[in-house]
Amino acid sequence: METNSGAGAVSRVAAWSGGILSLLVALMMILSAVMKLLKPAAVVQGFAHFGYPEAQAMPLGIVEAACALIFLIPRTSVLGAVLLTGYLGGATATNVRVGDPWFAPVILGVVAWAGLFLRDRRLRSLLPFRTKL
Repeated sequence: METNSGAGAVSRVAAWSGGILSLLVALMMILSAVMKLLKPAAVVQGFAHFGYPEAQAMPLGIVEAACALIFLIPRTSVLGAVLLTGYLGGATATNVRVGDPWFAPVILGVVAWAGLFLRDRRLRSLLPFRTKL
């Protein structure tokens, strides 16, 4: 059964799968944002390790939470995915700069776009993958 009519319609399974992936990404981002706002000792140590002043935790947490919330709203989800990609690109660059593993933010970004692709027929029409040659 299709949830949307027309070209690039999304099946119920794809819509649910995409919604679950998107929700997991958003929850991870919101959890990270809340930790930045609460500033436990581990976050303060992490900021020192990355070379960022502790005072930047609050603005980064607000930006991170805003990106995740924009990503969750169906009408603004593509904008949210673009914003999350930019935020996660900065996280990747920061990890590379200090020599830490860089793949976690990359994987999170890929999962965010995969979830959006599965649940949004507009994105499917922009990125048409074909099953038949």
